[in-house]
Amino acid sequence: MSLELTLFLIALFGLAGIGTPVGYSIMLASMIYLGVGGQDIALTGEKILQGLYKSFILLAVPLFITAANIMNAGTISDRLLHFCIAVVGRFRGGLGYVNVMASLIFSGMSGSAVADAAGIGKIIIGMMTKDGRYDRGYAAAITAASATIGPIIPPSIPMVMYALVSNASIGSLFLAGIVPGLLMGAVLMAMNFMISRRRDFATEEPVPLRRLPSVTGKAFPALLMPVILLYGIYGGVTTPTEAAAVAAFYALLLATLFYRALTPKSLYKIFVESARSSAAVGVVIGGALILNYIVLSENIPATMSAALTGLEIHPIIFLLGVNLLVLLLGCVLDATTIILVIVPLFIPTCQALGIDLVHFGVLVVVNSMIGLITPPYGVLLFVINAVTGIPLKEIIREVWAFLAVLLCALLALIFLPDMVLWLPRLFGYQG
Repeated sequence: MSLELTLFLIALFGLAGIGTPVGYSIMLASMIYLGVGGQDIALTGEKILQGLYKSFILLAVPLFITAANIMNAGTISDRLLHFCIAVVGRFRGGLGYVNVMASLIFSGMSGSAVADAAGIGKIIIGMMTKDGRYDRGYAAAITAASATIGPIIPPSIPMVMYALVSNASIGSLFLAGIVPGLLMGAVLMAMNFMISRRRDFATEEPVPLRRLPSVTGKAFPALLMPVILLYGIYGGVTTPTEAAAVAAFYALLLATLFYRALTPKSLYKIFVESARSSAAVGVVIGGALILNYIVLSENIPATMSAALTGLEIHPIIFLLGVNLLVLLLGCVLDATTIILVIVPLFIPTCQALGIDLVHFGVLVVVNSMIGLITPPYGVLLFVINAVTGIPLKEIIREVWAFLAVLLCALLALIFLPDMVLWLPRLFGYQG
């Protein structure tokens, strides 16, 4: 290991250890690396700008964030929630099913687990805990667990990030996330079924069937969002980035003209919050771009690939090892950092072992989402705690059951790659 790389790592972990945001830590440590190595430290800014200008797909990130914020601020999420209650609320533990179904539907709008948990998730928790019908911890735990589905079913901000570092097809990644997302929803509903029976949870008053067409009609324009996105991408009408712009514009039209739920003042707040969220992601992306330059300069991916392929390691063993590492890192790092900083190190090895990059990308994103609810530092646990005030110890006590079934789903995706790749291949993917 070279002197400059050693100093880079010491600075990086030292800065991160004292609470400096990861993006800033990488940039400052990179300046030390370049300075000690005799290179111009202005190369840090140059590499970041080059990476941003060359990555048209990155424009999808702020656009999807804006679409999600508009959905949350308008009455769109409320209408979707009423639709879910009408369909599955009549069963025992019905609001648990509503919770998962809402995440499955809303995931087609936001692409962000945090947006789902902080937005529609907060509403459902309030409904579940009203009059003590459900334990606070259970309501919070199933909300956090179901929010992990958001970035799996398209659109998906983490998959956009993965496409940036792997050059995998973003369209194929979006398609590949649909079946895993549905699988995650199914196992969460199965766990809700078992717990609801054991604890004798309440049933909701059934919505009369004659009202179902009316409720569906009110939610129908919002339900069209994922259809428009996927048709735009796979019908050859739009690129994924252009589809993100269509999503943001469609959400704006629904909220302002169709549902008349936004004022100019609230719209201004949405744009400001979207800009802040996009900037926070952008800092990490900037750090990842200069880190990628350092990693390539030190020839780290090729060295790792040669070492692992020299051991003749089986692809399944490699996938299990990487997924265990990502799961552990997910307890302390956010998904963006994992995908942009850690995952690129393993992509050359995947190629050498013949592992499909779309399959690998879906596994990484699913695993990163599971990390968001893994105690003790799962980000979604803290988000739910912050927006509801429910104590962390109550949430953590209830989240283990949902964590277990999501890990079972992840193992199924690892051992059955055709489950992930079936839909992309149906649409012509050659992987």
